Amino acid sequence: MNNYLRLLQFVKPYWIRLSGSMVCMVILSLTTGMVAYLIGPAVKFLFDPREVLVTLPKWVPGLFRFEKDQVYYLLPLAIVLVYLVKGLSYYGQSYLMGWVGQKIIDDLRNKLYQHIQSLSLSFFAKNPTGSLISRITYDITLIQGAVSRAVTAVLRDSFTIVVLIGLAFYLAWKLAIIAFVVFPLAVIPIVKFGRKLRRISTQRQKIMGGITSMIHETFSGARIVKAFGREQYESKRFSERAFQFFREMIRAIRVQSISAPLMEFFGAAGLAGAILFASYLISKGELKPEEFLSFFAALIWLYEPIKRLSGVNETIQAGLAAATRVFNILDQQPEIKDAPGARTLPPVSRGIEFSNVSFKYDDTLVLKKVNLKIIAGEMIALVGISGAGKTSLVNLVPRFYEANEGTVLLDGKDIREFTIKSLRAQIGIVTQQVILFNDTVRNNIAYGDISKSEEDIFKAAKAANAHDFIIKLPEGYDTVIGEGGGRLSGGERQRLAIARALLKDAPILILDEATSSLDAQSEGEVQKALETLMQGRTTFVIAHRLSTIKKADRIIVIANGEVLEEGKHQELLKRKGEYYRLYEKQFTADMTEEALVN
Repeated sequence: MNNYLRLLQFVKPYWIRLSGSMVCMVILSLTTGMVAYLIGPAVKFLFDPREVLVTLPKWVPGLFRFEKDQVYYLLPLAIVLVYLVKGLSYYGQSYLMGWVGQKIIDDLRNKLYQHIQSLSLSFFAKNPTGSLISRITYDITLIQGAVSRAVTAVLRDSFTIVVLIGLAFYLAWKLAIIAFVVFPLAVIPIVKFGRKLRRISTQRQKIMGGITSMIHETFSGARIVKAFGREQYESKRFSERAFQFFREMIRAIRVQSISAPLMEFFGAAGLAGAILFASYLISKGELKPEEFLSFFAALIWLYEPIKRLSGVNETIQAGLAAATRVFNILDQQPEIKDAPGARTLPPVSRGIEFSNVSFKYDDTLVLKKVNLKIIAGEMIALVGISGAGKTSLVNLVPRFYEANEGTVLLDGKDIREFTIKSLRAQIGIVTQQVILFNDTVRNNIAYGDISKSEEDIFKAAKAANAHDFIIKLPEGYDTVIGEGGGRLSGGERQRLAIARALLKDAPILILDEATSSLDAQSEGEVQKALETLMQGRTTFVIAHRLSTIKKADRIIVIANGEVLEEGKHQELLKRKGEYYRLYEKQFTADMTEEALVN
């Protein structure tokens, strides 16, 4: 219930439209009751129009009591007018409530997406992408049913039920007691079914999250799936997950299907009792036939709103289960955020320092008491075996992660004293895994700084050695490059990433194995673009191929999260330490590979 109340908080900005919808619902319910009431007079009118006026309630003003010969026209006209008002009120409540429901869902979807964007990278490492996509799509759709359709049904049908029950008691209170005494018995199984439906819905949503995650992984890794001939394996995995979802759906259908006949049974029992007692009252002269007809119409029309209310229970339970999953994300706070009073970072002029920095992923210590100073404009190369802690170290600079101990300093100031936005505005990043969007070449480059002009985009592309291949594309800079840049080669994608970083023109640059996945020719072209990019910037280079970092101002050797050596290429070779060992191992491997090729 708390989650439903939280959902209803999103209604507050639209209370005027909601109020208008509720007014229309009240009018709709009243006109439904009027139609039911007119059934009796209408039938009596057919057989004895002279007596029809006496069936009008005592509270009807004399102004509306017409001559008997006028009844031929007024009663049909009254029926038409009632249905006209009923139709207009139905349109009003349906449109207004539909608008409010859709706007609430739009607000919630935007809030969820914006909140996910604000969370730290550690959140994305712990939550599969497919599961997050499922929250924004499938779960929000379920909430939409609970907020829009279910709320409409509950309010509208509740008003209608109240009016029709009130009419039934007004017409024949003794009959109404007999008819409605059995309905409370139906509440017990409905409540029980509701709890079961929520458990089923929660399990169903978890399964759908897993399915979405698996679809995302297999479609993204389609090349690997085909390369290893695992199409049937993946199809089998999907089929198993889909069957789990099917099984949960069948459980929900089974529970939901029993609700309607249960309500029908209790309704029939109440109606049967009312008919038996009505025959007795009519025979005693305590109930007029036309009153029973109106009462009977009210009772029959009660069935549909009550049935809808029992059916909407499944929608509400599914929506509440989805809301729980969505609010679980909304309740998570970013692990890394601006400190109170954080200020804008001025241009870095002196450099960056790591002071006794330690860092761990969960319980695994990755960096141990690292002390390192980088002068502004210096090119620093970080080398070491995979898992040594190189990427973890540079990830602390843009505050993708936070040091567990020690401090990262910019111009002697703790990095946490500055806003994250102003900090990252001064950092450009090019990684081995290039992230491009399914958009035009122009927009992918402009992602570095959307305020730059077209001339600046062309200039950045030329500096990245990308302009020549771009103009040969079918639509040049307006060519859509496909998901992840799939229509481009590895070298072309990398040069677009470099152009994007050039356009940003950030004073601090992080190159994380930017050429390790490229062939020799592509690497040469990208390396030229990188040299242009690094000019005048404070640069961290994580290199797989040691031959590409010979020009570095300093080479930092990291092993087991600690700095073992630092110096220039030739200096480190002369020491014959860890760097010498890494270089010799790679040089031998390269010579062996060259001999095999030749």
